[in-house]
Amino acid sequence: MSAAAKSLTVATVGLAAGALVVMRRAKARPPRPAAGERWLTVTVNRAPHDMQADKLPPPPQEYAGRIEVRIRPAPGDRGTELAVRLKETEPDAAHSVPARLAGADPRQDLRRALREAKALLEAGEVLQPDAPPTTHDTPGGKLVGLLSRRAGGEGVL
Repeated sequence: MSAAAKSLTVATVGLAAGALVVMRRAKARPPRPAAGERWLTVTVNRAPHDMQADKLPPPPQEYAGRIEVRIRPAPGDRGTELAVRLKETEPDAAHSVPARLAGADPRQDLRRALREAKALLEAGEVLQPDAPPTTHDTPGGKLVGLLSRRAGGEGVL
């Protein structure tokens, strides 16, 4: 057997072993929770005893019968973790990329309500940018406005 054939054989065996390891690791992973089973969490700069699940600010109160609330101390004594999730799981189509882009994902409104609750608990108000931000709308300003509106539901810009 030539040196080139030996190196090809070694490479093939190495690739097969690597593929086997990847397949076993993929099987060993626990399945990801369905979208409605995921907890949405924020850390609030308040003591845990200052917050009660049944006395949250208005934004999450709108979901009172449809959400579960979990309140626990944040790691390192850095406030309180406020977590919510929908009780009923929505169909997978409601959490798809097209639904998220269209603003039809039910978690987007819940994320917004959770962030507003954090702002109300910490600062007493939800701060909003001045409107209009400039005297005339520029193309760049329109793009930033579009991205900012989308970021409200997704939690990222």
